[in-house]
Amino acid sequence: MTDSKNKPRVGFIGLGNMGQSMAGHILQAGYPLRVYNRSRDKAEALLARGAVWCDSPGELAANADVVITIVGYPHDVEQVYLGDNGIVARARGALLIDMTTSSPELAQRIAQAATGQGCSALDAPVSGGDIGARDAKLAIMVGGAQAAFDAVLPILQLLGPNIVLQGGPGAGQHTKMCNQIVIAATIMGVCEGLAYGKAAGLDLPTVLKSIGGGAASGFQLTVMGQKIINGDFAPGFFVEHFIKDLGIALAEAGRMQLDLPALALARRLYEELAQQGHGRLGTQALFKHYEA
Repeated sequence: MTDSKNKPRVGFIGLGNMGQSMAGHILQAGYPLRVYNRSRDKAEALLARGAVWCDSPGELAANADVVITIVGYPHDVEQVYLGDNGIVARARGALLIDMTTSSPELAQRIAQAATGQGCSALDAPVSGGDIGARDAKLAIMVGGAQAAFDAVLPILQLLGPNIVLQGGPGAGQHTKMCNQIVIAATIMGVCEGLAYGKAAGLDLPTVLKSIGGGAASGFQLTVMGQKIINGDFAPGFFVEHFIKDLGIALAEAGRMQLDLPALALARRLYEELAQQGHGRLGTQALFKHYEA
């Protein structure tokens, strides 16, 4: 661990599949780290390495120069930032970074509320799942002011190499919607291609050797496709969280009067998958729809 002298105090809220690894990279780099999570047991490994536990988001925010959150749903984001004794109410001149995939409109409201309290806020959702978080290879899409972005860039660089300021508040979330829309259509194509190959009696690992090196190549095919072939449906990103993201994207598309039929179909298929009890599996579990 590097020297923590003169480094800003970082508070991290949300220690799930991704947050635990992300917080660990920040701690390893020598930043004084405070953590909060609804269930304390998920913080124990970080506490053993020197992180400090806080009993509430407000307590954490009052003792941090930079606050990072990655929680579940927009209502969680709203509560942790704008609720009584939440981050905005207790932070003092801090820079707030929400890395949850959430609503662009909510990101704008948080930014406005933060400014009113003398703080700055960035929306900075990520792509790369648990593997990207573990290996510090996340893509980070940021919305907010240039000065705030520049100030926290050294911390964000601990989490991934692809960090882009997309525009003002909400722009990071809109960019993440673009990402999720592309993934939704792509993973349907991967599942359908593999289902076709299976029905045709082909050896799927051999199929993947060919099409994984051609124009169809990409993460969804080569990584998630291999997981499908292996029967590995463990979550890198939960089906239920993907449904949440697709719902946000459809709502925003509707607001912009934009018809996205592949996105609508993907949400319907994933909702059916969740209704069958598969909401806590990974997004590659969509293949189960085609198997059925």
